[in-house]
Amino acid sequence: MSLEAILPPERALFAVPGGSKKRVLEFFSTFIAQNTPSLDSQEVFARLIGRERLGSTGIGNGVAIPHARSPHCNGPVAAFLKLAEPIDFDAIDGEPVDLIFVLLVPEEADDTHLALLSQVATVMNDADTRTRLRRSTTQHELHETLLEAIRRQGS
Repeated sequence: MSLEAILPPERALFAVPGGSKKRVLEFFSTFIAQNTPSLDSQEVFARLIGRERLGSTGIGNGVAIPHARSPHCNGPVAAFLKLAEPIDFDAIDGEPVDLIFVLLVPEEADDTHLALLSQVATVMNDADTRTRLRRSTTQHELHETLLEAIRRQGS
């Protein structure tokens, strides 16, 4: 299972309003539930917030990777959000976050979950990729930049 396969162009969101960690996770939960009939926005939000309570998914360098398991998720679901303004995400380095890669996986998807998280972390740990994502000026450019980085990492 590759990130490329679960990140369609319509899930690379550009200039998303930030505000707060809670508001961004609410935005994503509503967005993903509208596009995935089996998912309920309140349940997705509760699972993402529950995961954040265990420890922030802000990995540093302005990046967060919120993720959760859901019994209503039929397969892995990914989305990428480039925020209009950075927000406090309680990141490990204390820096505000503006690049957010969200991952939902089925309840039982242990190995898949870990493999996808590892792929995301590898892609987002690349300074050049982060710079190019921040310089993207359209949704299409944002998605293409992400796919190029995923492909580069996979080769």
